[in-house]
Amino acid sequence: MEATVIENAPLAGELCADEAFAPIVTLHRYRDFDEALALVNDSRFGLQAGVFTRDLQLAMRAYTALDVGGVMVNQVPTFRVENMPYGGIKDSGFGGEGVRYAMEG
Repeated sequence: MEATVIENAPLAGELCADEAFAPIVTLHRYRDFDEALALVNDSRFGLQAGVFTRDLQLAMRAYTALDVGGVMVNQVPTFRVENMPYGGIKDSGFGGEGVRYAMEG
């Protein structure tokens, strides 16, 4: 599949309300950073989030505010080794993945 960018998809629509495991991204406008964080948290899913910013304070705010399994700053999850935690919360996955979580499970 080719990578696809969709602007202003309905937030309650299937594409935004469910997890899309495809090379697809939806773009949405927001008034301020807090509204953007609220839009992310207003999902029943919480696998990973990416924050692209030059402001370290905004990145840290996203890290503490977002209800997701992990927050990537200025990168995408293309690299992972077994000792790195990975996984989701809410309706995303079955918790953490990796050696530590396998041993605890």
